[in-house]
Amino acid sequence: MKRILFISILCLLAVSGALAQKPTQPSWLSEAVFYQIYPSSFQDSDGDGYGDLKGIMSRLDYIKSIGVTAIWLNPVYVSGWTDGGYDVIDFYKVDKRFGTNSDLVELIRQAHERGIKVVMDLVAGHSSDQNEWFLQSREAPDLRYSDYYIWPSFKPEEPAQNGPMDYAALMNSSASLIRKFVATDAPRGPYYVKNFFDTQPALNFGFANPDPEHPWEQAVDAPGPMAMRRELKNIISFWMDKGVDGFRVDMAASLVKNDFDKSATIKLWKEDFTKWFDENYPEGILIAEWFNPAQSVAAADFDLDFFCHDGQYNYSSLFFYGRRGFGPNATPSTPYFDKAGTGELKTWYDLYTYQYDAVHGNGYVSMPSGNHDFNRVCTEGRTTPEELKVAMTFFLTMPGVPFIFYGDEIGLKQNPNAPSTDGSGGRAGCRIPMLWDGTSNGGFSTAPIDKIYIPQDPDPNRMTVEKEENDPNSLLNYVRTVLKLRKDVKALGADADWRLVSSLDQPYPMVYERKLGLERCYVVLNPSGKQVSVTLPTEASAPQIIGGSYTKCTYKQTKKGDVITLSPISSAIFKF
Repeated sequence: MKRILFISILCLLAVSGALAQKPTQPSWLSEAVFYQIYPSSFQDSDGDGYGDLKGIMSRLDYIKSIGVTAIWLNPVYVSGWTDGGYDVIDFYKVDKRFGTNSDLVELIRQAHERGIKVVMDLVAGHSSDQNEWFLQSREAPDLRYSDYYIWPSFKPEEPAQNGPMDYAALMNSSASLIRKFVATDAPRGPYYVKNFFDTQPALNFGFANPDPEHPWEQAVDAPGPMAMRRELKNIISFWMDKGVDGFRVDMAASLVKNDFDKSATIKLWKEDFTKWFDENYPEGILIAEWFNPAQSVAAADFDLDFFCHDGQYNYSSLFFYGRRGFGPNATPSTPYFDKAGTGELKTWYDLYTYQYDAVHGNGYVSMPSGNHDFNRVCTEGRTTPEELKVAMTFFLTMPGVPFIFYGDEIGLKQNPNAPSTDGSGGRAGCRIPMLWDGTSNGGFSTAPIDKIYIPQDPDPNRMTVEKEENDPNSLLNYVRTVLKLRKDVKALGADADWRLVSSLDQPYPMVYERKLGLERCYVVLNPSGKQVSVTLPTEASAPQIIGGSYTKCTYKQTKKGDVITLSPISSAIFKF
């Protein structure tokens, strides 16, 4: 009896140790599954061709049915629509395209009734050039909002190649600031500093190393940047007090200027914003769009950050067609998740393990199935339900918190010919409207087809929610099955340990272990169009297969080791 009790205590300690995250993590996050909604594209309730908040409300039961526990909404604030809502005119008001503030509060209420959290986008680093703060700031230096923005008196010269660093090079570590200066006829001065597009002037959180000869370079703790901090906290409080469950912070690393190593920006978040947020909203979350979890999560105390499409730390070698590597030596090649079976894992593995090791126990590295800024998982050479099931198995069984981009659960297909809308440029193709059924406009809107926000997938055989609901073998129902498995088997969850079991020298199949306490799983992925086998170290006993998508899958114990054989374009989940 004592021996049984001792073993039970050991098991509990092992599980509790594996579950430990930072002390301020909200209670619900480790079980969360997010669904990202681009509001203009999800469901139109009033026939104007644009999705809206009431449309989202009408689909909450569907969202819950997937296995989702939280929604992330792209910006719904009043906007100039030069960058898909990320050029905010009024941070305290819902854009009339989507409805009203009261509609948003009602959406939150209805979502909470269904056990679904709601997270908003927080555009922390810039506003629209039509924002009242900027319109006042451009007039004179001594008004209420004058120091919310940065007004240089000159534009620096581009530094000579291989020449000495000048002001332009010193100002920004990732790009010459010369591209950040926008000429203007404002009475205030000839230039302002932008964050992304010209219509998005940067908000002033100060400079890491202000030059006293440049009075516009204010210190991080100067009155202007401190007022900007208070304003950002006011925005956060305004929405949190209306029931929002947290924020995904757009361009979170962009706040402090002249910050080469991001140490000043990290300090700003850690010692002020995230500390203040955790103290005031302990059940709320802050998600970074930083693309470097070692900085945003481990250092700046965000709850999670993404490992997807931008910066050095991304999964481009796994999913993206047409570009590989970093810098001028990047070469085109086929990604790992492609039936050609010519991809490699080392590039991704080295980047991912660095971030995973830095963050594990302090928060999450999350790999979303997609988002509003890059091509969908269903694109180019990866469009069949079988291929997408393998990819979704990966997304939904890796550590961290899963994020499903709306429509990826049905294989909503990238439209490479979608015209630029609302400043989307080449990103329009991933923002296409959701396909619900076989009615006009796929059930998205009753508007005339030429009034639809972005043209939908023109394929007459396109997948819809209605089609997939009625097919037990559909991608949608497969996603539901894997999410239920993730919920029931804690070794597949956010906090369980992860390690690559297969060899980088033999990339197909990819085999990784998930482990929590004494519970262990193997996930085996074969995106290639060929049957593959792998020999692994011998286990005490063969595991049970508990999930996956395959026509053939075997696990045999031999004298040379345990041999797993998997059919083409297949995945399998084993439990020991």
